[in-house]
Amino acid sequence: MTRFALEDAMRNISLLLGLSLLFLLPVSLTATEIPISDATSECLDCHASLHPGIVQDWQNSRHAKTTPQAALAVEGLGRKVSSRKIPAELTGTSVGCAECHTQRPAAHADTFEHNGYDIHVVVSPQDCAVCHAEEAAQYADNLMANAYANLAENPLYQKLQRSIIGTKERKDGRITFKPANDDTRAETCYYCHGTQLMVAGKEIRDTELAGELEFPVIKGWPNQGVGRVNLDGSLGSCSACHTRHAFSIEMARKPHTCKECHVGPDVPAAKVYEASKHGNIYSAMHKTWDFNAVPWKIGEDFTAPTCASCHISLLVNADEEVVAKRTHQMNNRLPWRIFGLVYAHPHPREPDTSVIRNREGLALPTSLDGTLAKEYLISPEEQTTRRKAMQAACLNCHDTSWVNGHWRRFENTIQKTNADVKLATEIMGDIWKGKYADQDGNPFDEAIEKRWMDIWQFYANTIRFASSMGGGGDYAVYADGNYHISQALLEMNAWLERHKKIDKTGK
Repeated sequence: MTRFALEDAMRNISLLLGLSLLFLLPVSLTATEIPISDATSECLDCHASLHPGIVQDWQNSRHAKTTPQAALAVEGLGRKVSSRKIPAELTGTSVGCAECHTQRPAAHADTFEHNGYDIHVVVSPQDCAVCHAEEAAQYADNLMANAYANLAENPLYQKLQRSIIGTKERKDGRITFKPANDDTRAETCYYCHGTQLMVAGKEIRDTELAGELEFPVIKGWPNQGVGRVNLDGSLGSCSACHTRHAFSIEMARKPHTCKECHVGPDVPAAKVYEASKHGNIYSAMHKTWDFNAVPWKIGEDFTAPTCASCHISLLVNADEEVVAKRTHQMNNRLPWRIFGLVYAHPHPREPDTSVIRNREGLALPTSLDGTLAKEYLISPEEQTTRRKAMQAACLNCHDTSWVNGHWRRFENTIQKTNADVKLATEIMGDIWKGKYADQDGNPFDEAIEKRWMDIWQFYANTIRFASSMGGGGDYAVYADGNYHISQALLEMNAWLERHKKIDKTGK
């Protein structure tokens, strides 16, 4: 063997030995050698084998690669934790398994003893609030945080829900709807709205590494809906957008995260965005964007809006001036609530919309003739404030005439679609008045009532989203747009006139 061959062989042996030693290192050591607490190290000793996907996600996360102490030291707009003081025992290590799953054990109904630690399965926004106090407080004032109660505690929406996901039966020539069972509810409406979690007892599981262990049984679990009612009484799930266990800023900023619930046809934001000019730019160029930068610089880190840039993210311009403050109250840049219930309307004043009643006492933000339940909705002045907050971002890529023209068309679309919905509702009112359909029992469970719903729940919404999001091509016309409203109106009117004729002539 030559001297050079011997040197190559020795280098290869050294490399193999180094790799072997690397695999023998404890799982608690990371590439950057960020300290890990003893409790989290114990979690990793087992779960690296049992749940490698979870552990790898966490190891790739910002939580694993920094400490709260380092995060607190960041000054200015780049700071990612909003709490000014974090318990001393948490500051010196990475944010790992134990730091989240052993927080505030007395507050969680699902806390149980596990290998010498009191842990809980469900991590809530109040656990995250230890470091992210401002975000948690904002989210608590958000419509999304109240999404469970806004559906489950609204008697009218419960009728709507039953007419869609309820158990169907045919009796005496009529289809009837009974309430859906819990599992159906959890994977349909409450997948996004969130379930109500409750501890329903305990169970013994035979585990691979530790034999028989006792765990809580949680009703409504699994769920990561935006309005989940947690076992500490808090509302919401941070992992709805910052998915476990990476909790990524990048993921929360990309449209596909929002698409999980906002895909339509009732809230068709994702499909309209994908077909819009903004969506086209995102699709073509997003690989060159920096989705992790905080703050997010318009024109440098990204060049077209995403859901997050319009509704959530801290935005700055080229001079590092704040264009939009970071917020987790998703509607404070939104003057209008454009998905119709039954009409588009100003946003509710409070996040708990189950208390809203129109002048007729129905749980709706407007009367059936479109009159606003004003005492429950934001004022015109607040609408102006929110409109300006949204336009501030638009003006970094478009001039004033473009932005003003866009908003003029958008608000014209609101008025036009509300007028179409009013016409449909007047026809529906005549149908109910003529006793051709039953309004008193459930106003959503007959075929003609479904046709009325199509107009305000799908078609009008699609047109409004196409207008609000800068296009979306055919979505304002043929793709669930104006064509379908016209067709449905003609069908409803013909249905009514046919039944009136039958009443008059008997045939």
